[in-house]
Amino acid sequence: MTLSWWQGLILGLVQGLTEFLPVSSSGHLVLAERFVGFKPQGVFFEVMVHVATLLSVIIAFRARIVELIAGLVRGQRSAWTYAMLLIIASVPAAIAGFTMKEYFERTFHSPVDLGWQFLVTALVLWSTRIAANRARNAPLTWWRALLIGIGQAIAIVPAISRSGMTIATALWTGVSASAAAEFSFLMSIMVIAGTGLLEARHIPAGIDPTSPGLIWAFVAALVSGIAAIRFLVALLRSSRFHLFAPYCAAVGAFCLIWFGWLGR
Repeated sequence: MTLSWWQGLILGLVQGLTEFLPVSSSGHLVLAERFVGFKPQGVFFEVMVHVATLLSVIIAFRARIVELIAGLVRGQRSAWTYAMLLIIASVPAAIAGFTMKEYFERTFHSPVDLGWQFLVTALVLWSTRIAANRARNAPLTWWRALLIGIGQAIAIVPAISRSGMTIATALWTGVSASAAAEFSFLMSIMVIAGTGLLEARHIPAGIDPTSPGLIWAFVAALVSGIAAIRFLVALLRSSRFHLFAPYCAAVGAFCLIWFGWLGR
């Protein structure tokens, strides 16, 4: 069905804000599509908003990305080490994506499954109240990167937040909040780009990327994504990452009651 401008605006805002805030973009996008009455034909819409959020990360961390690329070109050991850590952290998600693809697709559009997944996210976020106190500016090592990557792989499950899992894992291993946020968002570049490329293979012919609905969705996801990144970084610095836990718990309970118990 055709995506109207207001549907595109709402869905773009949902994608941009929830891609980086620790509340699960996939879970919210599924719910938002149901409530605005939009049923996407194929995966082109998902590809568009993923590209928008990818640009959000690049814009928000452009100085660090330029610094990292320049270091790689000059052969700086620290830059190459950091790049290798990003690659190590991306491996678990790549393996999980290929080996468990059918499960993820099956659970993606199940509102009841989303309910318990949101509750898992809530528990993880609430645990950071303790983890934040354990953070001691520990250096990023290969085993810490691997653990963070495993957290990212778990977050392929639709309503388990990627940023929530990766940042919480980093905090639990002793990494500081600012370093955890930076590593999590730079990791997302590989994941979002990889997801977009995989989804792009299934885009049907005849799609008009210049339709008003898609343009509104793209712009809204891009702008709100940048705002969400900056807000989350500020929240981490004030050790209030766990404040999203009650919200995720409420959404999870709503899904279980509304779609499960009441069968709506």
